[in-house]
Amino acid sequence: MLENELKELGILAENFGSSTGSTWFASGEWLASYSPVDGKLIAKVKMSTVDDYENVMKHTQTAFKEWRMLPAPKRGEIVRQFGQKLREKKAVLGKLVSYEMGKSYQEGLGEVQEMIDICDFAVGLSRQLYGLTIHSERPMHRMYEQYHPLGVVGVITAFNFPVAVWAWNICLGMVCGDTFVWKPSEKTPLCAVACQHLLSEVLTENKLPEGISGLVIGDKVIGELLAKDERIPLISATGSTRMGIEVNKVVAGRLGKTLLELGGNNAIIVTPDADLRLTLTAAVFGAVGTAGQRCTSTRRLIIHEKVYDQVKEAMVNAYKQLKIGDPLDVANHVGPLIDKQAVEMYSSALDKITQEGGKILVEGGVLAGEGYESGCYVKPVIAEVENHYAIVQHETFAPIVYLIKYTGDIDEALALQNGVRQGLSSAIMTNNLREAELFLSHQGSDCGIANVNIGTSGAEIGGAFGGEKDTGGGRESGSDAWKIYMRRQTNTINYSTEVPLAQGISFNF
Repeated sequence: MLENELKELGILAENFGSSTGSTWFASGEWLASYSPVDGKLIAKVKMSTVDDYENVMKHTQTAFKEWRMLPAPKRGEIVRQFGQKLREKKAVLGKLVSYEMGKSYQEGLGEVQEMIDICDFAVGLSRQLYGLTIHSERPMHRMYEQYHPLGVVGVITAFNFPVAVWAWNICLGMVCGDTFVWKPSEKTPLCAVACQHLLSEVLTENKLPEGISGLVIGDKVIGELLAKDERIPLISATGSTRMGIEVNKVVAGRLGKTLLELGGNNAIIVTPDADLRLTLTAAVFGAVGTAGQRCTSTRRLIIHEKVYDQVKEAMVNAYKQLKIGDPLDVANHVGPLIDKQAVEMYSSALDKITQEGGKILVEGGVLAGEGYESGCYVKPVIAEVENHYAIVQHETFAPIVYLIKYTGDIDEALALQNGVRQGLSSAIMTNNLREAELFLSHQGSDCGIANVNIGTSGAEIGGAFGGEKDTGGGRESGSDAWKIYMRRQTNTINYSTEVPLAQGISFNF
């Protein structure tokens, strides 16, 4: 399956090894990529060794010296061409994302569209890398700040968004003048190879060094090399909180910078004034989209007692209509989990719910039989729980949504929502202006993303994406997130004939 698409993306089916160019060196062991859709082998790729990593680093360092000299708008033109290449390959790349990761084909296409959108954003940004002019306290002096490229940036991405998160980083960083080394998830290596190939085509067509973007495929050993490498001033890492803590320790130990996008435990507060039709749509998509494997997936519904039974009944009925199966079939709503390890975590979570006293409203289970041969398809679950349960406090990357009742005012609901270690995305469903404004105030949601009358899942390119607490505090994509990829410099110019000294000090020279 996908043999023609793989060839169109520059990937040969079955086994393939290292690129002979400067973007990807791989001479290690074979890594097999199996599709969670049908359990079949898609292809095998060579992993990068320590020596391969060093080769990639040398090329990205060399490329940085040339790339940073290109004016920012010209760097933006390269990103524009990359966006055009993605438009041409959207269907085939989206299909590969769907087949290798397991998300629906519509979501695969949507992820590639995110790449295209961030290219467009970055092109405009390439003419807007603004610094401030600041009035000096000294006469006949001018003070301003400007931003310079950082250097080589390391990017570590997760399986659930195998292409978009890389694009968020590389498109902004490229217009800022940086070069990149990318370590993708070992669970989705083919998506990474395809993206690397498409960008390399653009760079080659423009007679630019391919080393502007380097690829290293490997396990945690490669991740540790990136984190420890003092030649890399910034590590952008997306994944679990556990992984992020370890990366942060190592990078902070060498006084490097991190951009961390980690776990989420996202809630929708449903108030008595909620539009229940909007609530149902947002909650179901947030809970089962990408089979619950988004960092912004809806994990908790915090529902006022006045509408609790209505929302519960509507959710249960909606789940009866969900179709689970091949994500390439647009008639299906829910595809597979990424692998059998994810299935084991899902099953373990169900056991813990009942052990802690929770009630399963919509039963789960692993699906078997025709169409489910991979063993990665599971039933979406709804459970009634208490917010303090250990399993509720933990992020389970699976289609499990928890219903939690509150009886008081909005302050009680906010305390429940904020009463977890994660702080990525949040939402409130209400037509009450006071509740909405309180939710968005400094007394309200403690998350990096706070929405009113839309769900927790998904985000627009134009806004900065990221969260607080155990989510890591990083921001990617829109707004002024570009500043993390650059170093700030304050400049003062003296155009007088004197040198005023601080604190009134003077010398009689």
